[in-house]
Amino acid sequence: RLVESGGGLVQSGDSLRLSCAVSGGTVAAWAMAWFRREPGVERAFVASINYDSTTADCADSVKGRFTISRDNTKNTLYLQMNNLKRDDTAVYYCGARMDFEASRDWWEYNSWGQGTRVTVTG
Repeated sequence: RLVESGGGLVQSGDSLRLSCAVSGGTVAAWAMAWFRREPGVERAFVASINYDSTTADCADSVKGRFTISRDNTKNTLYLQMNNLKRDDTAVYYCGARMDFEASRDWWEYNSWGQGTRVTVTG
């Protein structure tokens, strides 16, 4: 089970840190990722990280502003979001892939959380 938290209503330029806590399994062997969805739009890749944090990837739209990380000892995935923009407004989902390496394709992920909403104004 994946549970996201940390979303909220913020202004442009603010920061948020999203967390995704995993229970019922050990994430140490799974790749993980963050995706986001805006109303009427397909789920979009944000960032991913492989099982041991040696490889991370992020979308061009968030490069330099968002950082993905994980703490396998806590079974938790993070997304540090800085300098937020109105275009970042979406529901953010974490996904777990039962593979060492991550993917940018949402259909490659086996488990999902319920999402956490991020709204950026101003």
